[in-house]
Amino acid sequence: MQHPLKIGTRDSQLAIWQATLVKDLLKRQGIDSELVLIKSDGDIDLKTPLYEMGVQGIFTKTLDSALLNNKIDIAVHSMKDVPTQLADGIAQGAVMKRGNYRDILVRHETPEENTNGHLTFPVSPPTIATSSIRRKAQWLHRYPDHSIENLRGNVNTRLRKLEQSNWYGAIFAAAGLERINLRPKNTVELEWMLPAPAQGALMIACREEDINTQKKCVLLNDRATALCTKIERDFLRTLLGGCATPVSALAEIEEDELFFRGNIFSLDGKQKLETEKILPVDKADIIGTEAAKELLQNGAQEIADNIRHAAK
Repeated sequence: MQHPLKIGTRDSQLAIWQATLVKDLLKRQGIDSELVLIKSDGDIDLKTPLYEMGVQGIFTKTLDSALLNNKIDIAVHSMKDVPTQLADGIAQGAVMKRGNYRDILVRHETPEENTNGHLTFPVSPPTIATSSIRRKAQWLHRYPDHSIENLRGNVNTRLRKLEQSNWYGAIFAAAGLERINLRPKNTVELEWMLPAPAQGALMIACREEDINTQKKCVLLNDRATALCTKIERDFLRTLLGGCATPVSALAEIEEDELFFRGNIFSLDGKQKLETEKILPVDKADIIGTEAAKELLQNGAQEIADNIRHAAK
């Protein structure tokens, strides 16, 4: 008798929603499964900024450990949280079809906007909340006189902290709020803000040696999303290698062409280097690596070195 697959997940509302989606899709394939809730280190310490926590894998390493110790069979992650270098013994089982990849600003109140569509800010420079140094750098590049406040916790906690604050607003991933029907009305999509590599996508991880489970996972794999997120993560890995960096990337497929955009900022947002590429889909596999190498040769190396130095 085959036992149900054990799906490991963080215990937040969003993580459980994501794991339940995988459970339901597996059921449609005739595969039984059950959820196993696991609290990650990143969910326990909600005060320390992510960039001070040695963030590589902060939301995934507890699930990795459970996988390697055979306590679970697969783990479901927001792919942007997954280190570009997977832990030894862990394999990428599937990448789910991508949701909304954009970042959004959730405002404390609903101020009027001016006629050209830009946000209208108060006379004194406002405070914006986020724990992401990527979002912080992009925001400060556009609005250098604004203040940034650290904001940690799951989406429910962050929305509650915003409501209780005097901040102008806080930045969230659109997909996270939309998946659990928590996106407020007073939001603005930040179309100018390039997302984190793999933002909006879900990844299923499994043990490298567990071929049988890998065959089950691949039934849920979306090939287009898998290619785009690979390219974005190649760009990140080649530049810096970690997810707690001001590196953004987005690959999109339209008909037979792949459109890629990527950038890197200094931590204070003052320096920015960016790239854009268009290639036929069948020749685009290494575009992320090549785009990153070009940026490194054109000034990104100095930015990357300064970020590494600041992290020590």
